[in-house]
Amino acid sequence: MGYQLSLCNPIISDIPNLMQWTVNVRFWRCAMPEALNERVRRLRKAKKMTLEALAEASGSSRSYIWEIENRPETKPSAEKLARIAEALDTTVEFLMAVDESSVSEEDATDRAFFRKYRSLDNDAKSKIRKMIDLWDD
Repeated sequence: MGYQLSLCNPIISDIPNLMQWTVNVRFWRCAMPEALNERVRRLRKAKKMTLEALAEASGSSRSYIWEIENRPETKPSAEKLARIAEALDTTVEFLMAVDESSVSEEDATDRAFFRKYRSLDNDAKSKIRKMIDLWDD
């Protein structure tokens, strides 16, 4: 006798006797989108940042960053999320992407670069353009 749960839930089978608490569970491999908390943690670790470092860079407390990473129900404000995204050199769109393919990490890195570029003075922008021109040759 087998029972199947839908929506990428486990398949529960071989329940020979309800008095025996043995259930074999086999999980479907599902392409679940990465949640906000997982993205924040992954990016923070990829940048070798501690909770304290991200908290300081984003103007948050260590406990608040921990809460975002460990409690998926935590919903930071748009302002906090923007600060966290900036501290992680990414965009809010990347952090909030529901569909993994909607915003790639490379796109998010490019957007973060251009956001920083727009804030530079004209002299710094000119130097960056000259460096890029050197690669074109």
